[in-house]
Amino acid sequence: MLEPRRLAARAAAERMADTLGEPIGHTVGYRIRGDAKVSANTKIEVVTEGILTRMIQTDPDLPGIDTIIFDEFHERSLNADLGLALTLELADALRDDLRILVMSATLDADPIAALLGDVPVITSQGRSFPVIPHWLPRPLDRSLGFEQAMTDLILSAMSIDDAGGVLAFCPGEAEIKRIMSRLAPQVSPKVQIFPLYGAMEFALQRQAILPLTSGRKVVLATSIAETSLTIQDISIVVDSGLARRAKFDPATGMSRLLTEKVSRAEAAQRMGRAGRVRAGHCFKLWSKAEEGTLPGYAPPEIETADLTGLALELAQWGSPPDKMPFLTQPNPALMTEAKQVLHMLGALCPNGLITDHGKELARAPVHPRLGHMLAMGGAVAAPIAALSSDRDILNRGAPADIALRINALKDVKAFEANYPYQVNRPALARVKTEAKRLAKLFRTDRHFGPEQLFALAFPDRIGQRRNGDSPRYILSNGKGVTLADGDTLRHAPYIICVETDGRPRDATVRQAIEIHLSDLRDLFADQITWTQSCEWSRREKRVLARQQERLGALVLTDQKWKDAPQDDIKRAMLEGIRDLGLHWPKTALRFLARVALVGDQLPDFSTPHLMNTLEEWLLPYLDGITTAAQWQAFDPLPALRARLDWGQMTHLDAQVPASFTTPLGRQIPIDYDAEHPTISLRLQELFGQKDHPKVGNTPLRVTLLSPAQRPVQTTMDLPGFWKTSYLDVRKDMRGQYPKHPWPEDPTVADPTLRTKKRS
Repeated sequence: MLEPRRLAARAAAERMADTLGEPIGHTVGYRIRGDAKVSANTKIEVVTEGILTRMIQTDPDLPGIDTIIFDEFHERSLNADLGLALTLELADALRDDLRILVMSATLDADPIAALLGDVPVITSQGRSFPVIPHWLPRPLDRSLGFEQAMTDLILSAMSIDDAGGVLAFCPGEAEIKRIMSRLAPQVSPKVQIFPLYGAMEFALQRQAILPLTSGRKVVLATSIAETSLTIQDISIVVDSGLARRAKFDPATGMSRLLTEKVSRAEAAQRMGRAGRVRAGHCFKLWSKAEEGTLPGYAPPEIETADLTGLALELAQWGSPPDKMPFLTQPNPALMTEAKQVLHMLGALCPNGLITDHGKELARAPVHPRLGHMLAMGGAVAAPIAALSSDRDILNRGAPADIALRINALKDVKAFEANYPYQVNRPALARVKTEAKRLAKLFRTDRHFGPEQLFALAFPDRIGQRRNGDSPRYILSNGKGVTLADGDTLRHAPYIICVETDGRPRDATVRQAIEIHLSDLRDLFADQITWTQSCEWSRREKRVLARQQERLGALVLTDQKWKDAPQDDIKRAMLEGIRDLGLHWPKTALRFLARVALVGDQLPDFSTPHLMNTLEEWLLPYLDGITTAAQWQAFDPLPALRARLDWGQMTHLDAQVPASFTTPLGRQIPIDYDAEHPTISLRLQELFGQKDHPKVGNTPLRVTLLSPAQRPVQTTMDLPGFWKTSYLDVRKDMRGQYPKHPWPEDPTVADPTLRTKKRS
């Protein structure tokens, strides 16, 4: 029979043994990590969920086992989902006589029944007592503070029944401790307050669930008390409506603990704890109207958790996830991230098959990262791995440096004498116990320092300090993290980031250790490569041609690439042009306007098309263009004209000529942007011109300029201008520009740009 937690496994076994009137380990026994009570007479063995996976991977026939019971399956832990999938596989291939039973008080049974092959659903009413729910009259006033609100609700609940024990559900250890400190001064000395959470020593957990001989009990618990436990003297539940869940973010490669609202199924489980031994009450820290907003069920871990261990188990089993009978398929993004980690650790071949090293890691009852650390470092790595598998042994406020934790682990008295940081003694004791267990898993003659072992386990989290005063780091996986400004590691050039607060952007480092560049070169010599790149820098607005020595996203050496190929430079400049946009000087604008007037008979010169085809028409003309300033000074007209062949260019010049030839033979560019084709030229240059200038049959809009190049008249009827307005213009211009000719009859005068000849 599988249970989700060690405390639940042992409690369930003891309860069944007590029902039979036998000692534990006779008919009913248990097996959990670090402890077992079984004998040759044992018929029912209660185990934690991960143990079943090890049993199946070791001997898929499961000799001596007739029935597997998945208890509390509604929790949908990763190990339970994997265990059920493996069990269904082996039952189909090897053990058609194997019986499978899936149990839960709040399970959505139909999908499970379908997965098992449309098996019957058995409903048992069980023995429970009525529980009266109590909601807040209105939504909680958040200004009160969570801990104070829970304390007040517990005190209110205790007043309704002055004898029953209280089980209060809190999201985590920190909240439990703060509520304890508020509650203790306000209750009778006869009331005993017990914490209950997963990181506690087993003996203290048992103390919280055993009945008192006298007095009244208040248990402040996490979700550990939600299922599989009967606390004998509890008749009142106080539910905060919150639970803490670990969610893995493939974008950061790290897990983050999030406090979320419970599901309706979880709330029902918690409420049921008050009716196990007698009628009870359940006080909820939310209003009745808010109950309908709760999700029906908590998300299964297979959708949100770190799947590295699952990916390794499936590789050892030899089946991809989509071929396994999972109730919920693993999150694809998380599965991809998990496989990438296993490739980094050498646990998977390039084709996805498990390596011999991967098989070693699969046998280790730790995360594959820590298994890799242990395989490389043996017993020396055991304390380091144990530190990473438990909560921080230094209380909040300590620097991130793991070296401090290692010193505390070696000699706690000397540490406390030399450092001002408080050691969490229960966590320290657990780490030491775990280190002894882990030391037996692998043996090796290799010797690595702590920082090297962390680098081997977390090669994707090697951090390089960025330039600047603030302690910001780029990790080898390309993500950014930051240290607290006052942290003792803030000046370290390189660190191994082991834990952060999990924020998606610039997460704050909680635990890290400094490492020297020489160690990185030794450990990852086969992964350090020289790269050559020509890239457009959006910050500097220029093409940068660099040669870099890199380890993942880290740049260990950076120098100018002096002989970078011109084609690479020009292609990088194209990225710059996509960033800056196309630049059209007047010459190019006139050309594009002419093309637009011809229409479909010529290629597409629209801006979107030109941007999409830069490689085709612009690339050959970008020699020597590497900066934004040079691009602004660049004339793209030759590149644009080159898009037309000789026939197309001839057609364009005939239909929409680029210029007008003046009586002096000068070429004046025609501007086609306005309503009418337009030219601008000195008035004297048109002396002798009797007809109005035209393009084909279209009259030009002519702006006549003074000798100082200022407009004096705009006309589309030059002969009319000579007969009428010219006389007034002549009067004004003779006074302003006496050295220039102003003949009475301009139609018979010679065109000129010169002044009068001196007499």
